[in-house]
Amino acid sequence: MSNAPVDKGRRRFLTVATSVVGGAGAVGVAVPFIASWNPSAKAKNAGAPVEVNIRKAEPGQLIRVKWRGKPVWVVRRTPEMLDGLSKIEDNLRDPNSEEPQQPPYAQNKYRSIKEEFFVAVGICTHLGCSPSYLPSGMGEHVEGVESGFFCPCHGSKFDIAGRVFESVPAPLNLVVPPHYFVDENTILVGEDKGQA
Repeated sequence: MSNAPVDKGRRRFLTVATSVVGGAGAVGVAVPFIASWNPSAKAKNAGAPVEVNIRKAEPGQLIRVKWRGKPVWVVRRTPEMLDGLSKIEDNLRDPNSEEPQQPPYAQNKYRSIKEEFFVAVGICTHLGCSPSYLPSGMGEHVEGVESGFFCPCHGSKFDIAGRVFESVPAPLNLVVPPHYFVDENTILVGEDKGQA
């Protein structure tokens, strides 16, 4: 060992420089590692809200979109369809939508924000089949009902507000997803208004 005096300034500089380089390296490793915990772009898009353009929807027309891998229906109901809703309430399992199958703003007779437009996940609550939309001809399955949804797999029947009839396999009304009207011509499915 040498008896030369210790250069404390140089030692301090090397200690500080080593600490800075080590800290930068730790940050350089930590940032990509933590970023890898975030969902991928594909996963984000799978659950992302979906815009539905309803400008050209004709009365009685059903528009299908996909949200979170599920079919979502937007039905523009006619005045005749809406008039028939109160006439069949005695035949429904949950006419007042008391089961939590819809957001609070859709817990009404129409199960919608605007009476004219019905938004629902197009999956039967029995075993996950996709019911058929019957704008007319529902009377073949339910007496006195002109339009609704019929699941041919096991015979579940829903009115035009997605409310399930009694004595069918489906236990619950169709699910109404979170949604809101962005403007008069656009519905955003998958998000409540004010949520972001």
